[in-house]
Amino acid sequence: MGNYLNARTAYDAYRRECGSPYFVDKSLLLDELIQRMETTANYICITRPRRFGKSVAANMIACFFSRECRAEDIFDRLRIAQTDSYRSNVGKHDVIFISFNELPRKCRNYEEYIDRISDRLLEDLRNAYPKAGIHEKDAVWDALLSVYQAYDSKRFIFVLDEWDFIFHRNFVTDRDKADYIDFLSNLLKGKAYVSLAYMTGILPIAKYSSGSELNMFLEYSMTAREKFGEYFGFTEEETDDLYQRYLVLEASPKVSREGLRFWYDGYQTASGKRLYNPRSVVGALSDNQLGSYWTSSGPYDEIFYYIGANVDAVRDSLAFMVSGTPVPAKVQEYAATSMRLSTRDEIFSAMVVYGFLSYENGCVRIPNKELMEKFDDMLLKEPSLGYVNRLAEISSQMLRATLGADTDKMSEILEFAHNTETPLLAYNHEAELTAIVNLVYLAARDSYRIEREDKAGTGYVDFIFYPETDSRADGIVLELKAGHTPEEALRQIRDRKYALKFEGKIGEKRQYAGRILGVGIAYDRDTKVHSCKVDVLRDALKTDR
Repeated sequence: MGNYLNARTAYDAYRRECGSPYFVDKSLLLDELIQRMETTANYICITRPRRFGKSVAANMIACFFSRECRAEDIFDRLRIAQTDSYRSNVGKHDVIFISFNELPRKCRNYEEYIDRISDRLLEDLRNAYPKAGIHEKDAVWDALLSVYQAYDSKRFIFVLDEWDFIFHRNFVTDRDKADYIDFLSNLLKGKAYVSLAYMTGILPIAKYSSGSELNMFLEYSMTAREKFGEYFGFTEEETDDLYQRYLVLEASPKVSREGLRFWYDGYQTASGKRLYNPRSVVGALSDNQLGSYWTSSGPYDEIFYYIGANVDAVRDSLAFMVSGTPVPAKVQEYAATSMRLSTRDEIFSAMVVYGFLSYENGCVRIPNKELMEKFDDMLLKEPSLGYVNRLAEISSQMLRATLGADTDKMSEILEFAHNTETPLLAYNHEAELTAIVNLVYLAARDSYRIEREDKAGTGYVDFIFYPETDSRADGIVLELKAGHTPEEALRQIRDRKYALKFEGKIGEKRQYAGRILGVGIAYDRDTKVHSCKVDVLRDALKTDR
């Protein structure tokens, strides 16, 4: 047992994970990896955004295979124990497990970083394999080859977590990055002592490796490869199971199943299976509160880092995405590796790789409320976003005017939007009017859950505003009409019984006690004038409060 060789740290970490009330069994990944050992497909690189379970899986793999861990007490209870490969592999291998996100104390340069890794691994090999004749100055790959030759073709499973961590350090130069790629290549490529190499990171290998240095790896990303997709992130079925556990464990549950979907869903595997952000789901259930978990550290600055590379190129697309409308984009995952992003597609590609946007059917979009809140923050704080920022700033006025049925003020704000010189105001399609309405109601998201194209009554309503922070607050049903009148919009709201969405199912206690307002917003393409109308669809209910 050493620093990296058959270290017990993975066992301790994964045992704690398994003890969590919201643990999800992903152990069948192990069976798939076992099938790859000693084959030509035994180099695997998994790339995913942060907080999607990469390190949990890495700990599981190292814990399972390592002969020093003897982890049957964990895995006998998991799905992997039901497979034919289980008994012949659990605790039967030598594992080199390196977390590349660990730095030496007061690390000042790349040499100190990589020397620490090399020195510790050499120490492990000298202690474990004294007959190999390893010297302090040996390269680690030479030492491993000596072990292979002296110990009957000894082979290792390599588990390398966060391989790309070093690329985010300020002290690392382009020369250092090239040296690091060479280090990995020399350590792994074509080496007889490699039984399996499993590597994780955020960034793809492509474009970091200038030639063939790491071309032995098969890369599996969220958007491009179906294989292994279900093992990272929580599926719909897994989230359902966790929610049932939550209802049993929590004496006074405050989180709804729909709330989990609204806040943390929005990603998908390459095969189309829906995925939730696992860290956020577990955080919400553990805290009994919906909120931002994955994006808790500096997300606004990170998001604007990419958008700020070329605001003009992405501004209009951003307005549509904030409205909930996906926009077409050509996503190339390698774009994230460039620090000189310039085109719209490069910027969006990087944001997909880092998990700030999701990608499906040729379009990018903001995946869920957790991320949407951070985009909202950015819209309100960044004057460089031009008309998008100006419309966001007046959004609190629009909400007050709507609740007060001040249709003159509502029309005035929409006219202001029309005069911001935005190309969206052509209104050739209602999607453009939808984007503007989203921006001028941005402040409403602080207290409302706003759903677009929601099934209600006998049709689909453009917007429904569900009160989230106060059940006595007014609910809003909003219909848009380009080329029609607000009266026609309100007639549609009434005829199709959209307000029934607030009443709940028969026999259930009504969740929303405030007034239900019908709001019609129209734009006349001939006169270029906006008009608004607000009606009370249902008065506030009497309650015991």
